Amino acid sequence: MDNQVLDTIKSGNESAFEMIFKSYYQPLCRYAYTFLQDREEAEEVVQSVFISLWEKRHALEIQTSFKAYLYRMVRNSCLNLIKHEKVKQQHVAHELAVAEVSYDAVSERVNASELTLKIAEAMKALPEQCRLVFQLSRFEELKYQEIADQLQISVK
Repeated sequence: MDNQVLDTIKSGNESAFEMIFKSYYQPLCRYAYTFLQDREEAEEVVQSVFISLWEKRHALEIQTSFKAYLYRMVRNSCLNLIKHEKVKQQHVAHELAVAEVSYDAVSERVNASELTLKIAEAMKALPEQCRLVFQLSRFEELKYQEIADQLQISVK
C-alpha cells in the first residue's frame, strides 16, 4: 500500500495526497503537540511538512514505511523549531545584557557629569583659600601636609 500511495503522490495525484493529508493530519498534529506544547505551532509544523512533501514529491525516496517517514519529518521539524527558539532566546538574553551594560555606562556618565557640575557649583561658593585647598586635595591628590607646605599654612 505504501509503495502505491508513494507512486501516486510522486506522479502528482492530488486526490491521493489529499487522502494522505486527511488520514495523517490530526495524528501528526497531536504528535507535534507533544514536542511543542502549542497547538498553533504544531499545526504549522505539520502543514509545512505536508507542503515540503508535496514540493519534493518527485525526489522522494522512502526506505521505511510512509507513516514512519511522516512522523520522522514532523519530529525533526519540531526539534529544529525548538532549537531555533533556544537560539532566539539566547540572542534576546544577550541583547538585554548588552543593553543593560550600555544603560549602566550611560547612567554612570550622566551621574558623573551631574556630580562634576554640583562640585563646581559648591566650589564657587567656597572662600578662595578653601577652594584652593579643596582643588589641591581633590584634583591633584595632594596630602594635607603637602598642601600646607605648598601654601605655607598650618595643616589644620
